[in-house]
Formats: sequence, C-alpha cells, structure tokens
Amino acid sequence: MLNEYFIKQGLKEVEIEKFIRNNFPVGDYSRTELQRTPLGIKIVIYTNKPGRIIGRGGRNINEMTEAIKERFGLENPELDVKSIKNPNLDAKIVAKQIASALERGYNHKKIGNLALKRIMDAGAVGAMIKIAGRITSGKAMTSKFVAGHIKHCGQPAKDLVDVGFEEANTKPGKIGITVKIMKSFMDIDGEIKEVKDKKGIK
Repeated sequence: MLNEYFIKQGLKEVEIEKFIRNNFPVGDYSRTELQRTPLGIKIVIYTNKPGRIIGRGGRNINEMTEAIKERFGLENPELDVKSIKNPNLDAKIVAKQIASALERGYNHKKIGNLALKRIMDAGAVGAMIKIAGRITSGKAMTSKFVAGHIKHCGQPAKDLVDVGFEEANTKPGKIGITVKIMKSFMDIDGEIKEVKDKKGIK
C-alpha cells in the first residue's frame, strides 16, 4: 500500500510538471521543482523570463494556481517563480530555443553552431548539441556540435552535466534536440567547482 501511494504521488508530480510545461511559451520555461510543506505543496518554476510567467499584476500565475488546484485536487498549492540568471547555461532552455528556431525554418548548422558558441561564451566547461531526425526533405540524419570537455557516463556525468531534450515539428518531420552542458568540474580532491561566466554569474 505504501509503495502504491508513492507511485501515485510520483505520477501526479510528473503530470503537474507536464501541465505547467505545456502552458508556457517555448524558450521561457526550464523546469519545475515540487516541495512539500506543512501547508501543502510548493511548486517552484524556473524561467529566464519571470515577468512573462507571472503576468501583469500576477494574473498568469494566479490563473495557473487555480488551474492546478482544480485539475489535480490540491488544497493549497503555492507557485513560486525563480529566475535563471544565465539561460545559455540551462540545457532545457537552450534545447527549446533550438527547437523553436528549427520550426521557424532556420538552418540547423547555423543554429547549432550559434547555440554552442553562446554556451561556451557563457563560461561552460564543455557542451554537446545533437540534432537528429528529418532535418531536410531527405532521409533522417544526425548532426553533432561539440566544444570543450564534457563527461558522457558514470557518476560525474550525473553530477556535473545538465541535460535538456526537446522536439521540433517541422515540415520534413520531427527533429529531436539533445543538449548537454557541463558547467562545473571536479578537482583532484573530488570537490565540485563552479565555473563563472564572463559576467561573473554562476
């Protein structure tokens, strides 16, 4: 019974995250974090454009709070919006921006190289962008854009690499975009060190 309860709660959290993601503009939303408090559940939304998420006078966030309350049966949901200081170091936002550009007809090589340059200019240790699918009217293909140093497997990859995935719906077909950004590195003592970007923002 206890395992069944946790499974149901986990599924509800996934559905809440999906609901929020589908209701915000492409490129503005990164991720959702759910926190349980004595008063209920707190939902933290991470974004690079908090003003667009909150809305004028808090209208958007208030409407979203009521929608979540009714749809998922939550008694006292609290929505909190937190700003991402550097969206070029957020893999999910970068993936969304690339998907949006591809859907608007931009050349995949140009947008891939531009996104990679912005990531590295922001201070990343390394990055990898993979664009795969029917990029042109021909058969499916894969293009990779890589710079710097990045871990691909093991615990360091889990601890140090931010991963984002998005799909673009274009005329030739669906295109999958995977973005991996390594913002930190591990020193010889095993401590994780943050790398600051050129503006001094982590």
